[in-house]
Amino acid sequence: MTIVYGGFMKFRTLSLEDYDAMVELWKAAGLPYKPKGRDSREAIAEQMRNNPDFFVGAFDANGKLVGVVVLSCDGRKGWINRLAVHPEYRRRGIAKALIAEGEKILRKHGMRIICALIEDYNKASKQLFRECGYVEHRDIIYFSKRESEEV
Repeated sequence: MTIVYGGFMKFRTLSLEDYDAMVELWKAAGLPYKPKGRDSREAIAEQMRNNPDFFVGAFDANGKLVGVVVLSCDGRKGWINRLAVHPEYRRRGIAKALIAEGEKILRKHGMRIICALIEDYNKASKQLFRECGYVEHRDIIYFSKRESEEV
């Protein structure tokens, strides 16, 4: 999948060759990074093997990775995860375009409910998802149980 957006931005499915650039983008965007757990090269390789179209990147005219979204689905709901845009490229519609592309891919996989988990402090992301038609559910509390802090 390759899509040209606005004549200057190209979207395509990421491969393991994009791993280092993706990690650098996550770091630049301030996303947490778990190199010994779910974000290790091996873990990402496994995720890409299982769902090869669930990693989408946005590239500028020079081929630099400037945005990424990672998708997942649990058979009932599709999830938009790890949405990141490089700080120098924000406020250009890249995140909205990545969300729209993610939704299209998840619908192709039969997902009729699409969700995102956003930290409460992240007001910009919450506003972005509202603008994209998502409804905030303040009555839902998220619980997790982890094998370690690294996963």
